[in-house]
Amino acid sequence: VYEYALVDRDGTMDLGQLRALQDWYLRYQLKTVPGVAEVASIGGMVSAWQIVVDPVKLAAYGLTLPQVASAVRAANGATGGSVISQGEADLMVQSIGYLRTRADFDRIPIATGAAGVPVRLGEVAVVRRGPALRQGIAELDGQGEVVGGVVILRAGKNALKTIVAVKARLAELQRSLPKGVEIVPTYDASHLILASVSNLRQKLLEEFLVVAAV
Repeated sequence: VYEYALVDRDGTMDLGQLRALQDWYLRYQLKTVPGVAEVASIGGMVSAWQIVVDPVKLAAYGLTLPQVASAVRAANGATGGSVISQGEADLMVQSIGYLRTRADFDRIPIATGAAGVPVRLGEVAVVRRGPALRQGIAELDGQGEVVGGVVILRAGKNALKTIVAVKARLAELQRSLPKGVEIVPTYDASHLILASVSNLRQKLLEEFLVVAAV
């Protein structure tokens, strides 16, 4: 029912930073608006961890890419444990092992060397932050790429009231955005709704006049 674009007028933020602003700030703020079911993000660059494996080093240790991938998957995750009962309370035991930093990745053991020394990921690969695989882009008025948001209405809710509330929330959020970043409306279904209501009223008035004349 409503779409907007994030535009950096000063050019100080790249597409990755704008996408992070949309995904981790605007999106969650708008989802609290009554009537909003979801806020989809489009365009920009989604930041992700990239593992660039050195094939020469990999061959020197006698390792394969599937071994590296398997080791990374095994090292990144959480495992549920049992329950510890203390009085009337039950405490859940959970082991959390999500990878958060480059050092966490570098320390992942891939295999054991000939002398019993573990071969770690940092010895055969370079870990860095970079853009994830892109599945589409968003442009605004032919001026270049931007990051956008699409507000989806919850089933059965009043579209007009929801749009008014969304625009009010965006006006509040605009004041907290970095300097130069602007929220630009690109689609507003309220114009269509109001035009449809106005047209319906006009047609009903015409029908009433015809009936009165007859």
